[in-house]
Amino acid sequence: MIQIILAEDHNIVRNGIRSLLEKENDFEVTGEAVNGREVLELLEKGIPADIVLADMNMPELSGIELISKLKDQGAFCKVIVLSALDHEKYVVQAFHTGTSGYLLKSASPDELIFAIRHIYAGSQYICSELTSRFLNRLLSIPDVALTEFSDGIEFSSREIEILGLVAEGYTNQEIADKIFTSKRTVEGHRQALIDKTGARNTAALIRFALVNGIIN
Repeated sequence: MIQIILAEDHNIVRNGIRSLLEKENDFEVTGEAVNGREVLELLEKGIPADIVLADMNMPELSGIELISKLKDQGAFCKVIVLSALDHEKYVVQAFHTGTSGYLLKSASPDELIFAIRHIYAGSQYICSELTSRFLNRLLSIPDVALTEFSDGIEFSSREIEILGLVAEGYTNQEIADKIFTSKRTVEGHRQALIDKTGARNTAALIRFALVNGIIN
């Protein structure tokens, strides 16, 4: 049974989502809240939750602030942001803070159900509308010639590791912390990758790596 706390300050929206979730035999809505503070109170009272489904904009304690507090407290529940905010900066902010999923409120009921099960199983998820939009934007970036990789550019395992972390949005310092090296070393690898591929910037470097199958 997947236990879910639903955090949404609009009653009609919250009631509609609860009705949708309760139709699934393996879902249980264990609590409801109108802001992040109430979610924390429910958890402090011992209300069980595998998933917190939270709006981004809520009074008193927003979805982002809730994710941050849950992370600081070492909570085991995963947070899925369900929001009307579709700008990539909000998506990036949510994942940097520690969310496991980001869905627009325009997502279909089937996609919401799928995302909850997918995230419960241990993965991350971005709704299909945002994924398509981000992919199209990525593909519109001026490209490095696709033949460059096959023309003899070689990458070390460390460079490929750093490429993957760059593509996931980690900063130089965060990458350094993850691979136990200095920020200066990461900066050197990053610049070497840009020089080696002829990419004009980090975005073009990531696209090069994706198109050529260096990372996925």
